[in-house]
Amino acid sequence: MARKGTSKLLEFHSIETKIQELWADEHLFEVDAPNLNDDQEAYFVSFPYPYMNGCLHLGHAFSITKAEYAAGFQALKGKAVLWPMGFHCTGTPIKASADKLAREMELYGCPPKFPVASEAVTEPVDKPELVDKSKSKKSKAVAKTGGMKYQWLIMQSLGIPESEIPKFADPNYWLEYFPDRSMRDLRRFGLKVDWRRSFITTDVNPYYDSMVRWQFLHLKKRNKIAYGKRYTIFSPKDNQPCMDHERTVGEGVCPMEYTIIKLEVMSSLPEKIQKVTRKDEKVYLLAATLRPETMYGQTNCWLHPTIEYVVVRSKRFASLFVLTHRGALNMAYQDLLDPEHPGQVDVLVKVMGAELLGLRLKAPLSVYGDGVYTLPMLSISDNKGTSVVTSVPSDSPVDYATLRDLKNKKAFREKYGITDEMVLPFEPIEIIETPGLGRLAAPKAVEDLKIVSQNDHDKLLEAKDLVYKQGFYDGVLLIGKYAGQKVQYAKKLIQQELINSNAAMIYYEPEKQVVTRSGDEAVVSLCNQWYLDYGNDEWKAQAREALAKLSIVDEARNNIEATFSWLQEHACSRTYGLGTRLPWDETWLIESLSDSTIYMAYQTIAHLLHSNIEGTTCGLLNIYPEHMTPAVWDYIFLGKGDPVKLAAERFTSVTVESLKRLRSEFLRWYPVDLHVSGKDLLPNHLTYYLYNHVAMWPDEPQLWPKGIRANGLLLLNSEKMSKSTGNFLTLHDAIDKYASDGLRLALADAGDTLEDANMEESMAEAGLLRLYALYEWIATTIQALKNPEAAGFRTKEADLHADKVFENDLRRAVTSADESYTAQNYKEALRVVFYEFIACKDRYREVCQKRGMHAVLVRRYIELQTILLSPICSHICEHIWRNLLKHKESIFKHTWPAKVDAVDQKILVEGRYLDDTARAFRLQLKQALTVKTPKGKAVAAGNTKPQAPKQPTNATIWIAKSYPTWQATVLTTLRSLLTNSGELPDNATISQALQPHMKSMGKQAKRAMSFVQLVRERFQANGKHALDGLPELDEESVLQANAEYLIATLGLSADGLEICDSSKSDDVRVKENVCPLEPMILFQTPKPSVAVKAINPVVGSGLFSVNSLAIHDGDTVDQVAKRLLRICRSTMVAAGAIDAVDLYRLLEPVKDARVMPPIPLERLSKLSSTDKFIVDVDVGKISLSLSGGPVEIGDRMFYADIKCPLN
Repeated sequence: MARKGTSKLLEFHSIETKIQELWADEHLFEVDAPNLNDDQEAYFVSFPYPYMNGCLHLGHAFSITKAEYAAGFQALKGKAVLWPMGFHCTGTPIKASADKLAREMELYGCPPKFPVASEAVTEPVDKPELVDKSKSKKSKAVAKTGGMKYQWLIMQSLGIPESEIPKFADPNYWLEYFPDRSMRDLRRFGLKVDWRRSFITTDVNPYYDSMVRWQFLHLKKRNKIAYGKRYTIFSPKDNQPCMDHERTVGEGVCPMEYTIIKLEVMSSLPEKIQKVTRKDEKVYLLAATLRPETMYGQTNCWLHPTIEYVVVRSKRFASLFVLTHRGALNMAYQDLLDPEHPGQVDVLVKVMGAELLGLRLKAPLSVYGDGVYTLPMLSISDNKGTSVVTSVPSDSPVDYATLRDLKNKKAFREKYGITDEMVLPFEPIEIIETPGLGRLAAPKAVEDLKIVSQNDHDKLLEAKDLVYKQGFYDGVLLIGKYAGQKVQYAKKLIQQELINSNAAMIYYEPEKQVVTRSGDEAVVSLCNQWYLDYGNDEWKAQAREALAKLSIVDEARNNIEATFSWLQEHACSRTYGLGTRLPWDETWLIESLSDSTIYMAYQTIAHLLHSNIEGTTCGLLNIYPEHMTPAVWDYIFLGKGDPVKLAAERFTSVTVESLKRLRSEFLRWYPVDLHVSGKDLLPNHLTYYLYNHVAMWPDEPQLWPKGIRANGLLLLNSEKMSKSTGNFLTLHDAIDKYASDGLRLALADAGDTLEDANMEESMAEAGLLRLYALYEWIATTIQALKNPEAAGFRTKEADLHADKVFENDLRRAVTSADESYTAQNYKEALRVVFYEFIACKDRYREVCQKRGMHAVLVRRYIELQTILLSPICSHICEHIWRNLLKHKESIFKHTWPAKVDAVDQKILVEGRYLDDTARAFRLQLKQALTVKTPKGKAVAAGNTKPQAPKQPTNATIWIAKSYPTWQATVLTTLRSLLTNSGELPDNATISQALQPHMKSMGKQAKRAMSFVQLVRERFQANGKHALDGLPELDEESVLQANAEYLIATLGLSADGLEICDSSKSDDVRVKENVCPLEPMILFQTPKPSVAVKAINPVVGSGLFSVNSLAIHDGDTVDQVAKRLLRICRSTMVAAGAIDAVDLYRLLEPVKDARVMPPIPLERLSKLSSTDKFIVDVDVGKISLSLSGGPVEIGDRMFYADIKCPLN
């Protein structure tokens, strides 16, 4: 929806720019160890540096805010906060993209002219996105490009001018362009980062390069690195690994792990297979799956009738395997057939899928232990997996749809010789509980999407995506050894058990097709390379020790613990891309997940080493990069060596003072207090982060990470972000659209847990407007507080009940905000410091509307609102603090309320009681004023016109000071049932305990359990006091203290409210329904009235005419004005900001009756609030009682905001 105006947005942009300039001029977020007090606590927060192959987007911003909010909050708490930011350039994506661009310009010219038919080609993806992110280095790149085929077009989509695109054929230009642009966007986002410590990775930065080489020398020295075979994309034709730059199709494609399930044939084989089978040799159909944890639910095995399968002998497993030739070739290169002859596939016999249908198989883990059968599926592909598919219809929509077709279509079965007993007895098994989809997720999804057969390919893909994602991330196993555990944690454990029992094996193939420059299709092969031995028991045990000490939510902890259980080796080297060379074998580059594990240590000293992110100019200590030797790094990070000897070395730029400064800077900040990341990095980066810290500091656990916070991914408008669909926002564009603070507010509101969060653009827009409304109110109010009494504020002692409630609410909000920020629950913190805080102020203003709010409390509210909201909306809060409240120092200079009085629970209960009671009374009033359609006798008498009830002018509130006998009996019973842990039992137990008392309760017995539920809710909120026989508060005093508010909010006459004890009533309704904390209000019929038209003559005020304003005989001007204001507030947006209105009359109502607005001001007279109206209902005349006698006012009056009088 297009915006109606941008003035508010432009004002925010202007404020943010000025505040950012102020922060930069003051070097506010630059911190140095020597400048800190020894007793000032340090707080180090870090974030995985973003990859620099494109612009930062909302997903980056969402995760970054979790560190950013923490940095702001901890600064307010008085800590010295270090919040640095780096930029990751290591790996293959940048180099591959640069090389691809160079090839395009070579083939198609510059600017290139691509073949028209191919420009928009994208590769369809029909697999679920459950890839192990530790092995998928291209996922970020794919997300940023939207699946475009040509690199030139991708660069255009990033907003890069065509004239500049050719420069990106040089990979080093990416390192110049994107880090600089990202830094500008992040500065504009308002991060509290010490930008002096920023850097890029790879050997372009000689300082960082030196540190990574030092780290790897230590890892090798400590036997953490080994050399051996790893899975690699491989060209059979060239007989060597095929790197990204050596591919014509499939840049960035990585090996994908499958689990091959060995399905043993238990029935007679086709004769041609029997001829090649040796005595006692087992034959297996090999089914490749991404979901080994679902094997409990196997009901059959799928084969394609017209696909050609091959039978090969595995010397390694002494068995015959049945699969496609393509699958066999991949297996041959992975030492699964004949390890002595890699890549050799000896086909014993070829067989069509139709010849294998009806075989009985032994399916590992399946509930159907007597065997399952091979059945036909026509959608199987021959270029993916082994083309043997194990069937789990409970959690695979295509399996369920195909099995359903076979069950329902006898002709289909007969066509392929499938008998009834091979199909009909097999039903889906409940193996996983999936939120929203139940225990049979696939059947539920198929039914919900109205999928009629296995041929509904598009709908089946949609169902597959839904079931697989929700089942993997949120599903809980119902069966087997790991029942009760989340699927994502149990998956690897089940896979390993299958492998250990010889029922499965690990198998890899390219995640998508890869075609080499030599023209052959690549496979996955086991090739020698350097790897980190994360499976080492001693190393793993120490990583577990670090995890045990870590502050992290249980679900994330369990995720890392599950990773420990299956993690073995991780390839740390590549021969292609950008990065740091292995110091002992420079033919290899250190890959991107391995040079990014202890960079936080580097961030503590980066500003002392270099003054730009590339590391091409020396920093504060003027040390040259070639002098950063391993011995120097040893001293800085390990405390080893003698600084005097190091500084005495010939030709070094290192001094004793600089060494000690570097060491002290490191020790002042380390360890990392909080490392923030998306949940997708839990099984890789965050796990390796722990491993490498314990490896580098094995005997110094005080330097191990202290806290990790992982968050879910970010959806935009409830959908996955995608450039191809247009549902995508870069950080730059999002700031343009919502301003930095508007965006920060929306991201805080999006979510906190490991579940995927969601940012709705409509909510972001609404949040921005609400934030502006708050800012505008604060600015206006601060100005008004310069002369508070003139502006309607009270200045004497704050002794109203409303003052006490408001002050107590502020204390409670400070305490709640502190708890939420400390727990890093930012959505909850935002609810408290923004929405709830504003609601407190609005309630206070509403309750005090007659007497006015107290100036001191309002000023206190503004200061607290500004402080508490500042970690999230930092710019506008800093602006209010410095420029409106006129504080000299930044709001982030230790301004969190140091000591807050305890929340007064009694006043808290009184405030809630008043809110709830007033709300209930307003609802009753609304019902009383509902137009009722005549029924029954009235219709029979010919009265069919709806009757409009009249606004009550009087009301009686009935309260009970003690519980009636039947309720007292319930309370006594509940007290007797309290458990040892202080809890109430379930309702069934309570109902049984009340049975002996039901007779004595009489007709009230039927209300006993509803009263129990009411007490249970109070018990949950207030504890044991809810079971006391005496009321928790003095209702009468609370209501009397707020009578003016109740009169105003209900539109009653000034003396129209009476508060009475229900024990003195003769009304049966009162006696039966009123109990403590549950008052009853009875409205009285209003006096007769005459209506006038109320006109607002101020053009552009947003206040309009009210065509029918009722005036009763004896009403005061003040009563009518309040009645009018209530009508305005309920129908006009602009009236929400108005505290009161003035009324005016025509001096000559008869003469001016036909004069159209605008009315000359000299013809109007302002009415005094105490004057009374005289109403003659019979003739419809309204007069005003003045000292000189009654004066007619005619059929219209005029009104205006009290702050903007008409004369």
